[in-house]
Amino acid sequence: MEFNNIFDMGITAGKGSENVESILFDLVFRHAKDMVFIMKVEEGPSYRYLFANETGFIRAGISPDSIGKTFQDVLPPIIAEKLQKEYTRFLSSNGANSVFDASFMEEGKEFFGETVLSAVRDATGAIQYIVAITRDITDYLLEKNKIIESGQRYRSIVDHNMDAIFSIALDGQILESNPAAAKLTGFREQQLIGSSIYDLVSDLDFAGFKALVENTGTGQSLESLDCRFTHRKGHLLTLHIKTVPIIVFGEMKGIYVIIRDISEQSKNVEMIKYMAFHDQLTGLLNRRALLDKLNEQLFSPSRLEKEFALISIDLDRFKYLNDSLGHLVGDEILKKAASRLLECQNDSCLVFRQGGDEFIILLLDTTRKATTFFAQRIMSMFKRSFYFNSQEYYISPSIGISMYPNDGADAETLLKNADEALYRVKDRGRAHFQFYRTGMNSSLTNILSIETHLRKAIEKKELSLHFQPQVDLMTGEATSFEALLRWTSKELGPISPGVFIPLAEDTGLIVPLGNWVIEKACRQIKEWKRQGYGGFRLAINISPKQLQQPNFPAFLKAAMERHSIDPEYLEIEITESSMQNTEEAAPVLKSIKSIGVTVSVDDFGTGYSSLSYLKKFPIDVLKIDQSFVKDISENAKDAAIASAIIHLGKSLGVEVIAEGVETAGQAEFLAMEGCHKAQGFYFARPVPARELEEAYLKLPQLALREYS
Repeated sequence: MEFNNIFDMGITAGKGSENVESILFDLVFRHAKDMVFIMKVEEGPSYRYLFANETGFIRAGISPDSIGKTFQDVLPPIIAEKLQKEYTRFLSSNGANSVFDASFMEEGKEFFGETVLSAVRDATGAIQYIVAITRDITDYLLEKNKIIESGQRYRSIVDHNMDAIFSIALDGQILESNPAAAKLTGFREQQLIGSSIYDLVSDLDFAGFKALVENTGTGQSLESLDCRFTHRKGHLLTLHIKTVPIIVFGEMKGIYVIIRDISEQSKNVEMIKYMAFHDQLTGLLNRRALLDKLNEQLFSPSRLEKEFALISIDLDRFKYLNDSLGHLVGDEILKKAASRLLECQNDSCLVFRQGGDEFIILLLDTTRKATTFFAQRIMSMFKRSFYFNSQEYYISPSIGISMYPNDGADAETLLKNADEALYRVKDRGRAHFQFYRTGMNSSLTNILSIETHLRKAIEKKELSLHFQPQVDLMTGEATSFEALLRWTSKELGPISPGVFIPLAEDTGLIVPLGNWVIEKACRQIKEWKRQGYGGFRLAINISPKQLQQPNFPAFLKAAMERHSIDPEYLEIEITESSMQNTEEAAPVLKSIKSIGVTVSVDDFGTGYSSLSYLKKFPIDVLKIDQSFVKDISENAKDAAIASAIIHLGKSLGVEVIAEGVETAGQAEFLAMEGCHKAQGFYFARPVPARELEEAYLKLPQLALREYS
């Protein structure tokens, strides 16, 4: 065979050569895993199969019949053409080593091979045969492709990441950077590579960042939430930084520095923080900031060594200004007041807005004497007027002061005591300052306790009515009575009307209390009528706030109708302050008068414009205030005023009743002047309904006592 001639050319004959040849042939043909082909080179050039081992037949998809045939005879055209080119290139290179890739199909599955071509020459050196050994590199190629794909995935993560990524050496030299890093810093990628990452770090954060890198160099993954780099244009970038060690085969090769720009978020956080601790209108620190600063002082190591003052400032009559001129003007005045107070602010003097028109000043490291001078300075600052829209306004401050540690050891106590001192200032005329004194808050605490119980007095059925007769000074009869509200708390005991009535006025509780009195009075009139009593009139006091309620006349009429009360049995007493707003009061009083209810003016003579009220309003009864009756026997001026009111009433055709009559002399003077009726302790104290029935309703003729 020609195949044997190939071996004859390459193997020296000797003893046992045939056995060696047989063994080699068997190894190549049957046991070699690589495909082995021997191709004869012919003119053309063309290449004919001279030999193929068993693996070659199987994996190349050819049969023993292919021996002696060319590529074109046995292979698909595409594969045949490729092999023809590769073999011809090898031949043209005079047998230079040639390696090329090839693919082949086996049982419908594609495999990849790497083919190595070798030349077999004749005696003249011409290439007579080409030996092709094709190794299956499918698994290697697949693994290689996985590695390439993995690398491309990694590069994709890095190159397309929105975060800046630097690969640095342990000394900080930048080895690689992604496009986001260039965009973040303003430098080109070529400028970054080879430079030091430390050149980008702000001097303020250099030490912290260097420590971060060095610690990562020991194999730790770390992060920093607030580090600043300097942009190429010079402005600072606030960054969130993560550092990850690069470890290859257990050896530290470098560090990944992953950076996210949080400059905008940082600005937002700063803005939110600013808004959380500052008043939006004035820009001053707010109550939350005050509490933080107070606690900082109270828990500082030197807290026992230094005094500080808490100064509470309230703008006098600001609510009146705000209501009269509108909130726009009010807001502008508040801003101007804040600006004026800020003139005092420094490291030891902090100004806060508590809310509304109340400001707080925290004066650190001070004494009572120094605080006094400071309060005087504040008072002087507000002597200058405020201007808005060319209008001039004057506002005075009221100031309450508490001192640490004498007036409290915690924030709540200091604030409460400063407010109590301020309350005392406003209660005593405003426009001055006062330090807190021990015991100040006892009265306020008592008032708050009373208010709490008063709000529940109706539902607890703690209220009642007492009745005081109004005695006719000529006949001694008592056919009219004044209903007076009384409160006996189950927890606090009896509470004086002089205490709870003003409190009810201040808190607005006077309206539901007044409504309760109307219902109770109407129910009592109905009960007395049921018992057969008649010819009397019951007076009830109406608060100015109650009179100003919408549809008050309708409420009064509905109460009378519910209890079937005739209007001549009812009288309402109003104060002069109820009539100050003529436009509002006149139609209300006319509506009440149209129902048929008697209208009386209580405490006549203590207000302003009393005579004009008599002219403008439908008034039936005038009640002389007890302040004129008290000294009527000794004080000529009081006697003259009382006499004038009596004669004025008689001239106008209205009934006159004197209050607070406590002596026979007072009663005698009033009777001699022609006063119609009188009420007071001289005749009777206010009593419950049952006692009134026994003393007056069952005995309508009450004899006047003899005056001595």
